[in-house]
Amino acid sequence: MFDLRPVVYVTGLLVAALGITMLIPMGVDMYYGSSDWATFLESAVITTLVGGSMALATANGVGRGLSIQQTFLLTTGVWVALPIFGALPLVLSDIGVRPVDAFFEAMSGMTTTGATVLNDLDEMPKGLLFWRALLQWYGGIGIIVVAMVFLPELRVGGMQIFRSEAFDTMGKVLPRAAEIARRISQIYAGLTIVCIIAYLAVGLPPFEAIYHAMTTLSTGGFSSRDASFGAFQGAPEYVASFFMILASLPFVRYIQLISGTAKPFFRDPQIRAYLATILTVTIMMTLYRLIANGDHLEHGFREGIFNVTSIISGTGYASVDYQLWGPFPVVIFFFLGLIGGCAGSTACSIKIFRYQLLFSAIRAQISSIHSPHGVFTPRYAGRRVDDGILSSVMGFFVFFVVTLGIIAVLLGMTGLDFITSVSGAAAALANIGPGLGDIIGPAGNFSGLSDTAKWILSAAMLIGRLELLAVFVLFTVTFWRG
Repeated sequence: MFDLRPVVYVTGLLVAALGITMLIPMGVDMYYGSSDWATFLESAVITTLVGGSMALATANGVGRGLSIQQTFLLTTGVWVALPIFGALPLVLSDIGVRPVDAFFEAMSGMTTTGATVLNDLDEMPKGLLFWRALLQWYGGIGIIVVAMVFLPELRVGGMQIFRSEAFDTMGKVLPRAAEIARRISQIYAGLTIVCIIAYLAVGLPPFEAIYHAMTTLSTGGFSSRDASFGAFQGAPEYVASFFMILASLPFVRYIQLISGTAKPFFRDPQIRAYLATILTVTIMMTLYRLIANGDHLEHGFREGIFNVTSIISGTGYASVDYQLWGPFPVVIFFFLGLIGGCAGSTACSIKIFRYQLLFSAIRAQISSIHSPHGVFTPRYAGRRVDDGILSSVMGFFVFFVVTLGIIAVLLGMTGLDFITSVSGAAAALANIGPGLGDIIGPAGNFSGLSDTAKWILSAAMLIGRLELLAVFVLFTVTFWRG
């Protein structure tokens, strides 16, 4: 019989922890003299009591390791439960956010998507703004743990190729996950502090520096301003670009680097390909801005590297409305967002290692056609890639394209135009943030969409953040049969 107690226990602990941390934005509101602090106190009490009750009621079921079934269910369950409770402060606040909008915002935060339905951010209580940043910061830590602990063991989308670089977890997921989370949290917090200092050094006010450091390191993209990063043009764009890149590199490499092993960091094919992609597209955008838009070199390069990094990492900050640059950059940015950063980072989308495996398989296939009697094996980082990994990667690409098409069709059925439907589906499924068009483009937001469209996009954000198959497997009969 399927035992839900370990799943409910861990979920309850995380919900309770989320409730306790609601006291932080409560303190922010009190510091700035906002009456909204009572909202966070009420939300904290409700969330902590519910989460604590869940954990206490199922504590007798914890003792052995999690099964694969339980791990799949836990991975998805946590990412559903936390946004539900994370939405409470928005619903109960003085600004009175509707439940559908609050859940959309919380899901966008926890999945580090960065799409928003809130307007008048410049006038919003500081506590609520800080809560949005905290949700993204938590989501950034959470997805690294999931990518390093759970997805390789669950063989989702080719992630098993990183099993040897992570940890032996199956059968003892809980204690190992706690250890990994501790080490990741130290690095993640350290980078966040350095990012805060860097933002302060280039002139951001303390609140803005802390806020944007959290949403930069999580590659989340929530901003405290309606103009997003357009309110901080200049040196802050370089700082943001640098830390967005750091956040979208594999965190296991940072652990190895701190442990005194630097070679894996510099030899990682993911890192090399990712940085080469950013450099190549940035040069393209800079030259385009110089030739087609008559921009000057420094400004063209700054806007180029900032927006290229923001899109490919899935952060979703916007410093300008790049749709005004012309059709060429818009097309490039659309496909750039479908590449993504490195596995085991806070970045999202398909991930660059999957493209490397795909191209390796294509090269091997072309070589075998050219030389039928030769033996050509796909390789990654010098190692032979077995058929199981390639099948997982190919399956991921197929599922991604099919899911993208279904979501776009569903959005179209709500009355949205083609560009908004397709770009909205891509922005949510790849967790990029802004879409294209006048409604959800970099100069707009998702507030004007129907409630049905917001629910569809909320589901898409969840599915995309958990690498699709980790969610879809829950809807199969064989999963529940064990």
